[in-house]
Amino acid sequence: MFINSLISFLVGGVICAICEVLLALTKLTPARILVGLVTAGIFLGAVGVYEPLLSFASTGVSVPLLGFGGVIAGGVREAVDTYGLIGILKGPLTAASAGIGAALFFGFLSSLFFRSHPKIMKK
Repeated sequence: MFINSLISFLVGGVICAICEVLLALTKLTPARILVGLVTAGIFLGAVGVYEPLLSFASTGVSVPLLGFGGVIAGGVREAVDTYGLIGILKGPLTAASAGIGAALFFGFLSSLFFRSHPKIMKK
């Protein structure tokens, strides 16, 4: 169990370190990096690399946004096999519905307790 936790921590840490380097050394915004992580997860799932990586690193890969992308890719694959081309639209929504629902619920809950402020960009 310790080795599994260590591998998960190290892989998740490498993913976070890559994102921190991108933030520090490029002009990418956090939103673009988040979209990049989801897109990378979709790509890894589409080419069949995400599942073996998930088996190796478990939560180190599934907790960052790579996991959301991997779930979307898996949902598309299963739905296309079951429903045909309409599965391209149905699959990601079905597979990721719990995550999407939780994000909406907790976003709404946060909006009740906190006020948003516009971010002032430094030039």
